[in-house]
Amino acid sequence: MMHIDVRGVLIPTLGFGTWPMRGEQCKEAVEHALEIGYRHIDTAQAYENEAEVGLAIRNSGLPRNEIFLTTKVRPTNFARACARASVEESLRKLNTDTIDLVLLHWPNNEVPLQETFESLSLLVDEGSVRHLGVSNFPTNLVEDAREVVDIFCNQVEYHPYLSQSQLLKQARKYGHLLTAYSPIAKGRVLTDPLLVEIGSRYDKNPVQITLRWLVQQERVAAVPKAGSPEHRLSNISIFDFELSPTEMDAIHNLSRKERLVDPTDGPEWDG
Repeated sequence: MMHIDVRGVLIPTLGFGTWPMRGEQCKEAVEHALEIGYRHIDTAQAYENEAEVGLAIRNSGLPRNEIFLTTKVRPTNFARACARASVEESLRKLNTDTIDLVLLHWPNNEVPLQETFESLSLLVDEGSVRHLGVSNFPTNLVEDAREVVDIFCNQVEYHPYLSQSQLLKQARKYGHLLTAYSPIAKGRVLTDPLLVEIGSRYDKNPVQITLRWLVQQERVAAVPKAGSPEHRLSNISIFDFELSPTEMDAIHNLSRKERLVDPTDGPEWDG
């Protein structure tokens, strides 16, 4: 496993995403992921699986400080009266004293960022949350958030068909993490001729090539979901080879601004 040093914190570059798994499926998936070496788990209030994630972590028997755990606050919980209480509920569901990273899941123009982050910062001061960040924030909203709090991470859709060059430049400028969700473009990479061809050079499949491309980039982590044990093991088997600069550039050039997660009430994205 490779790690990224973000302000002195070592974070596994490959995490395990849990959307849209729930119930026993989620618990068993996280248990297996931890068993085979994942140490970075991603969940959210909106996923409605925090309790299962927490139970899986407890069942693993691993020391809590060996796992980097992220959850996200629903936009409907951003108001001062809700934000802190919602994360305290997440702590209870996750059955943990500390959450490593709490993100604002989507922008919410109806609640000032200062109001939300002031409430969540109290949990940081008390030690029950270690770091704060955002998700699905374009560069201008990240700048707004940085005026209020030290942003540790921005989690966004990122895969070979959607360039995030502006967000990457921003992350590298300020030293925060950029985490890629939907990293395999909802399976679209599976039949991509370039990724298939590059994979043949390393005896790897297109998903593995894509994940390697992501985690090999400066300040980037990825959190793919994998419903089957075989896919979970395949996804984590990407640390025994390295893509060449030419191969990295070729995959970057696949970008065609293909955004797969674009709700009608979402933000105005970077061009």
